[in-house]
Amino acid sequence: MTPEQNKTAEKMTSVKAAWDKAPAGPKKDAALKHCQAAEKANTAKNDAETNKELDAATHALA
Repeated sequence: MTPEQNKTAEKMTSVKAAWDKAPAGPKKDAALKHCQAAEKANTAKNDAETNKELDAATHALA
């Protein structure tokens, strides 16, 4: 893995942990959609899109 991929993987783990701890509600639902999109982008090896979706998920949880 490249350093960029490692950072993306760490970020995904961090965002998923934050999502797990979040209370149920519209913010968590919105973040879930971004997390799913991030996983899809990650599967396609699109780090830029993955990071964009992870940032959006983080923002949705805020």
